[in-house]
Amino acid sequence: MLFITTLSAIAYPFKYETCNLGYKHVHHKHNEASYQQAWCNAHNGIMEFENSDFTRIDCLTKTHAVEFDFANKWHESVGQALHYGIMTGKKPMVVLILDEPEKQMVYYNRVKRIGKKYKFDVEYVTNDILHIDGNDKCLNPMCKCHNIQ
Repeated sequence: MLFITTLSAIAYPFKYETCNLGYKHVHHKHNEASYQQAWCNAHNGIMEFENSDFTRIDCLTKTHAVEFDFANKWHESVGQALHYGIMTGKKPMVVLILDEPEKQMVYYNRVKRIGKKYKFDVEYVTNDILHIDGNDKCLNPMCKCHNIQ
């Protein structure tokens, strides 16, 4: 039993917190939207583009339909990106958010292998894209790092 616990701690390197309703979830200091906004602006994309089936693409660029997700949700990002590619005729892309890249690169490598086989693009972003200031705040005033709930 100890071996399984130790192995799962290595294989799933995420910090957890419990919300006021008692649910346990992975803690991220910055919102997904903050990473999405920084990347999408840098690539001249359209954020939250709505498809005809009412699904929303995180960022639609001239060439790509891009899905963002944190590393702990790597598996969800693949299906969404592929669906968005079908809906738009653009190349699917996953941008995985690695808030602790030295521990989470394994998840990026998984998506990269899948992307290579099924012919979609994969990138990752780290906190560097957020231009965090000396107070550990990013540029997005709506991010939870600014304590706006």
